[in-house]
Amino acid sequence: MPSSPSKRAESVAPFLAMEVMERAFALEREGAHVIHLEIGEPDFPAPPAAVEACERSLADEPARYTDSRGLPELRAAIAAERGRRNGVSLDPERVLVTAGTSPALLLAFTYLLDPGDEVVLGTPHYACYPNLIRAVGGVPVLVPTDADEGYRLRPERVRAALSPRTRAVLVASPANPTGAIQARADLEALVGLGLPLVSDEIYDGLVYDGARVSSALELGDDVFVLDGFSKRYAMTGFRLGYLVAPASAARTLRSLAQNLFISVASFAQRAGIAALAHGDATVAELRSAYALRREVLARGLGELGFRVPTLPRGAFYVFADARRFGADSRALASRILEHAHVAVTPGVDFGAAGEGWLRFSCTAPEPELREALARIAPVLR
Repeated sequence: MPSSPSKRAESVAPFLAMEVMERAFALEREGAHVIHLEIGEPDFPAPPAAVEACERSLADEPARYTDSRGLPELRAAIAAERGRRNGVSLDPERVLVTAGTSPALLLAFTYLLDPGDEVVLGTPHYACYPNLIRAVGGVPVLVPTDADEGYRLRPERVRAALSPRTRAVLVASPANPTGAIQARADLEALVGLGLPLVSDEIYDGLVYDGARVSSALELGDDVFVLDGFSKRYAMTGFRLGYLVAPASAARTLRSLAQNLFISVASFAQRAGIAALAHGDATVAELRSAYALRREVLARGLGELGFRVPTLPRGAFYVFADARRFGADSRALASRILEHAHVAVTPGVDFGAAGEGWLRFSCTAPEPELREALARIAPVLR
């Protein structure tokens, strides 16, 4: 008898940004020149010190398991860096190193949720949030946010969505796909609801126009903060992130990490230590470049007829209303890829609230952004 997927496995929808990228790779193998604006991957090199540390580790150290929570030196460096960034005193015992932030989310939701338990989050949302919640048997409860309000996650809307099964509130600031930064007063109100706050802060540091991100670490102890090295330090391929959790959760999370992941690659962790010590120049370079590119991209999309209601204040995406060109964002993205060889992400990847929109990544050089806009124009006509 052939195997069949569990209901839980079937509940996990495809990640459309990855599906678009994989189709783009197939076109490239056929000889096409595709401009990639679909994935959130910086086009800059990782900090040289991080690369050198990784090379030294591979050459000079045995590649062995580490502590399941991460190298003590890395956890201490993370705690120190977060302390400087957020003005808090952070015990390294609360830090657990993961292979990117997706495993950190999986650990947090596995810790927090029993089957049928709910997590409230704003929408449009990062595509994988509901799928990671469903993967552990949880139920995502979506609260709408408004583009014309800067995608503010209103505490009163979150409160109205709570039920006896609610176990956490999830927030991202800066957010993917919208670039929204949540106000400190709203975050304080969310913490005041008395539920654990799960805060995705992977794009902190990539903010513009003088914006500042308030971390959940500044607001209380019953918070789960996700962060990492992929976006800020252009280290996506190193697969290095971390979870900061309440001290009371440390023992259980450690057991989960031991069983689910054993440990993160030792050489990637050495690279992380070096990035924290020497990577500020890379962060500044990315921030400066993406600030200019988002303006070029938003202006160019507006000239093509897209509506960009708000300039993103963080991250490196422009989320554009494409409904005048068709209500089916997946079909529109496919048409743009097949005919213009420009890869963009369908807005429906970010929930039903994103249908009819497209996400454009700023992580291509400015000349490629301009070429992409020129290629897209005749497809829209």
